[in-house]
Amino acid sequence: MIKKILISQPKPASEKSPYYDLANDYGVELVFRPFIKVEGLTSKEFRSQKVSIMNHTAVVFTSRHAIDNYFKLAKEMRIEIPEDMKYFCVTEQIALYIQKYVMYRKRKVFFGNTGKIVDLVPQMVKHKTEKYLIPMSDVHDNSTAELLDAKKLNHTECVMYRTVSNDFTEEEVKDFDYDMCVFFSPSGINAFEKTFGNTKNDSVVVATFGPSTTKSAHDAGLKVVIEAPSKEFPSMTAALKNYLEKQSK
Repeated sequence: MIKKILISQPKPASEKSPYYDLANDYGVELVFRPFIKVEGLTSKEFRSQKVSIMNHTAVVFTSRHAIDNYFKLAKEMRIEIPEDMKYFCVTEQIALYIQKYVMYRKRKVFFGNTGKIVDLVPQMVKHKTEKYLIPMSDVHDNSTAELLDAKKLNHTECVMYRTVSNDFTEEEVKDFDYDMCVFFSPSGINAFEKTFGNTKNDSVVVATFGPSTTKSAHDAGLKVVIEAPSKEFPSMTAALKNYLEKQSK
């Protein structure tokens, strides 16, 4: 029976989060503790890539981390972002986050609906003359570049932030008593392995979000009982609810 779950993400800002509904409905204890953290590159590290922010007329944002570090680096390097810069975001939530830094104008902010860059590409193609800059994490593949090359779009990928392990303290390791861990990235799996090795493989079940996370969990020999998203359960909370419902019967 699942009684205590470790969620490898920051604690939700809103009390209306569906995670809290799960805790109330099924009597489980949820602990939010990121396994990884994001660090921005220094301006010196960014310059070593020989990429000029001002040589581009549009930016593609895949996360809030990308937005934060794009504007942080611009400020550090004393670059004034032009008012006519266009922003293409994989979701509306990410697009709205831009308001933290610039005035939100619909004529220069575009967004997709699925969170996948492939679904944002049709809008980018409508602006074929733009020179796209794509801030990325140090952990990425060439799929985005290949996708945009296929559409003959002018683009430059660059690393603006890195993912590092958010190490557990000795006390956290000693007091580890979770029945389930929920992972959202391969980096989270790696951090778990680094801390516990295979000592928890038989005592903890795992929920994973995204195919690469799921593959990493299986490769690590973890007992994966939830694989999200799926057509039936598009979110982690929906998948968790289904699992806990079955467990309660």
